[in-house]
Amino acid sequence: MTAPAAEDVFDPRIFARAVPYDALRRLRDTAPVSWQDEHEVGDWPAGPGFWAVTRYDDVRHVLRSPHDFSSSLGATQIRDPDPDDLPFIRRMVLNMDPPEQVRLRTLVTGAFTRRRMEGFADAVAARAGRLLDAVAGAGGCELTSQVTDDFPLQNLSDLLGVPEADRAELLRWTNRVIGYQDPEHAEAQTDEHGRPLNPRSPAALADMFGYAESLADRKRREPADDVMTALVHAEVDGESLTDAELKMFFFLLVIAGNDTVRSALPGGVLALVQHPRAYARLRADPSRLPDLLPGAIEEMLRWSPPVLTFRRTATRDLTLGGQAIAAGDKVVVYHCSAHRDERRFTDPDVFDIGRAPNEHLAFGQGPHLCLGAHFARLQMRVFFGEFLTRLPAVELDGEPRRLTSNFINGFTRLPLRW
Repeated sequence: MTAPAAEDVFDPRIFARAVPYDALRRLRDTAPVSWQDEHEVGDWPAGPGFWAVTRYDDVRHVLRSPHDFSSSLGATQIRDPDPDDLPFIRRMVLNMDPPEQVRLRTLVTGAFTRRRMEGFADAVAARAGRLLDAVAGAGGCELTSQVTDDFPLQNLSDLLGVPEADRAELLRWTNRVIGYQDPEHAEAQTDEHGRPLNPRSPAALADMFGYAESLADRKRREPADDVMTALVHAEVDGESLTDAELKMFFFLLVIAGNDTVRSALPGGVLALVQHPRAYARLRADPSRLPDLLPGAIEEMLRWSPPVLTFRRTATRDLTLGGQAIAAGDKVVVYHCSAHRDERRFTDPDVFDIGRAPNEHLAFGQGPHLCLGAHFARLQMRVFFGEFLTRLPAVELDGEPRRLTSNFINGFTRLPLRW
């Protein structure tokens, strides 16, 4: 039996306090590929354990090597899915390997054109302005509930073509799936026998999949210039998305498309508040923001990546970082550790909005590079352009509250005053 690492970087309650950067640094230095016990945490059942990959080059290698590190064998979350659910879960592009993944990605790429994404820029800017103006006169706000929970949700709803009346459901589904480890967001569900459901199981997501099906039917009858219409009509060489693939794409876009930006925005704001010189530099001259913001946003993504970890499964016996890994072992890459790796980044514990190059991994790498990365960057660029010019300099008005999760680097509270 493999001996566990001296540092526990599995327990989601650790991440609720703070990302354990010191522990991750010690692992990078002494055990860059280390065994983590997967103990029971609340409703999270005990699991077989996994290899934690903490150095940048190893993380990048795993993400770029689907033939050795599969997304399909056990899906991409640390927690093992129910074996009965796995066939359905594998119909999501995130949980596929090439060549199946390439086929599906090719089918949907046309829905994510730069033209379509940029076409929403004015609406995104107007929404950011309205949300910030609504709190500007109050002298403070709780940023997540009053601004940054709503902003990406409404933007994504516009992009997908979700009617205004249905949008609150998207937030509820996101909280249910992303926040299931968090006492504030957890939504307990049981099967017909009273047994707890995995929040990512098809049974627990039946209402969401039912909505996706009805929305797809509406877009077939009433097509519009939105992503859901594009997905419904996507076709390559006479082949289109199956109903199951379409439902899983809707799930992916609603959960990942919403929560990555929802986490990145307060993470970026907190980084500015904690680094007043960088913050002052961005606020000093609004005319320079178009030049400074792109680099600042990339540094925010490196400093506070929305996604902490991703899981793969070894397809064969192999060696990684000097460690023998057996076929079938879980291999979990730590983006948050890779971004602080001194072997890749000069002064990685310094928040430097002028950092160049800045080859962070916040949007993945290899075949699973995020399809929505351009839209995420657009939203961040627009939001921070408005945040830096519409509000006075802000400061913390209490302790931030982090999401209890070893997957999403989120915040449930960020109180500010000005």
